[in-house]
Amino acid sequence: MPGPEINEQECKKIFKTLTEFRPFPDYLVISGSIPEGVSDNIYAEMAELAKKRDAKVIVDVSGAPLKAAVEEGVFLIKPNLGEFQDLIGKELKDEDEIKEEALKLINNKSCQVVVISIGAGGALLVTDQKAEFMRPPTVPIKSKVGAGDSMVAGIVLSLARGESLKNSFFYGLAAGSAAVMTPGTELCTKEDTDRLYQKMISKRF
Repeated sequence: MPGPEINEQECKKIFKTLTEFRPFPDYLVISGSIPEGVSDNIYAEMAELAKKRDAKVIVDVSGAPLKAAVEEGVFLIKPNLGEFQDLIGKELKDEDEIKEEALKLINNKSCQVVVISIGAGGALLVTDQKAEFMRPPTVPIKSKVGAGDSMVAGIVLSLARGESLKNSFFYGLAAGSAAVMTPGTELCTKEDTDRLYQKMISKRF
């Protein structure tokens, strides 16, 4: 459901809080739809502020705010396939086309990493060095609420621990898969996430 309308003073307070972070975080996650009364550029402005403090910005949003954020340039974006097609303005027929369009964004300095979730079909990681597709283990589905948020959280947690981008992508995918195993709005558990991650790693290597 939509949240309350945010006025200009409240918006300034958000930026003041962000500016006053001490120490400033290594990673800043900006996600979710923007509330009424807020410019589509707000996430781009947050990204600009964070980059000046040497933070890596991860964006999980759709529509105009996502377009504005990639125009500013961020570290990682995590759209689903529909959101990615909306971003680039065309329908994509296969994995090769998805990779090609993701690489265009990276080469244009819009972002360094693209992670595209394709629901039960898995997810695709694209950087300027490689493209990696991974399908998660089959799990019982109780609720899909929060799966995308859990995936982003898993990626960022793993990166913050010093893991490689590839392993962090796998951990995020494991967290997203673990989230669908819990009912209602519950998110993933560490136990399920770690178990699924180990299963994916053992298969891959």
